[in-house]
Amino acid sequence: MLRFDLNLSMTVPEGTLLERMARAAALGFGAVEFFWPAGVDHDALVAARAAHGLTVVLMNTDTGGPGDRGLLSHPHRRAEWTAILRDALALAARLGCTRLHAVAGTRLPDLPHAAQLDCAVANLVSVLPELEAAGVTVCVEALNHYDNPGFFLTRLADMLEICRQVNSPHVRMQYDVYHMQRMEGNLIPSLQQHVDWIGHVQIADAPSRHQPGTGEIAYARVLAALEETGYGGYVGLEFVPQGPLADALAWLPPTARRATTAAALLL
Repeated sequence: MLRFDLNLSMTVPEGTLLERMARAAALGFGAVEFFWPAGVDHDALVAARAAHGLTVVLMNTDTGGPGDRGLLSHPHRRAEWTAILRDALALAARLGCTRLHAVAGTRLPDLPHAAQLDCAVANLVSVLPELEAAGVTVCVEALNHYDNPGFFLTRLADMLEICRQVNSPHVRMQYDVYHMQRMEGNLIPSLQQHVDWIGHVQIADAPSRHQPGTGEIAYARVLAALEETGYGGYVGLEFVPQGPLADALAWLPPTARRATTAAALLL
């Protein structure tokens, strides 16, 4: 069975984060994910999650200051990154969230690529005792360079290298099908080969990042193959809705928004 969650930061287009939680519940979802809730009262966020009976599947860490895209791979800002990760762990504990996306950061042209990768590994190794104690898994995600020029992680091989070097069940890949299609394709063999290293999956169609069924990805086949691997995590709906949100979610019937077999999807 595949389990789905709704990305409140991208897929629900209007309202405050608390209002988007209510919208997700009204649409029949039992699980959500979101970017770092900058400027949101944490007490109110915790209360809203409980009031709507939602599971927070994944939350991004803060990305840093203005112009930053995360600090995981920035050697000269390791203390800042550790503080950001600890803030995220504290909020995750209150929300019952067990997955954090540690946003990787931009490519630093004055450093070798390997130095940034080594920094990401060292940062994650340094917090492993805290992750283990909290029961939290940190995910690293590659973004496509067409939408995200200058981002550090753009290839599956780099995500995989970080995970293998850290060598802990508390560090996994965040496999975004949209980004991987834009960069590499070969989706089904890729998912089959690397499922043991995948901690979270996100989906949108390519090339325009709208809902499944609007682009080139054969999602009926991709999701069926993912289910066949035995993947036990969530599939995050992280797309820009084309048309009203209710219409953009029509491929996933309300009865399937908590768990369903891939064969039952209207794709």
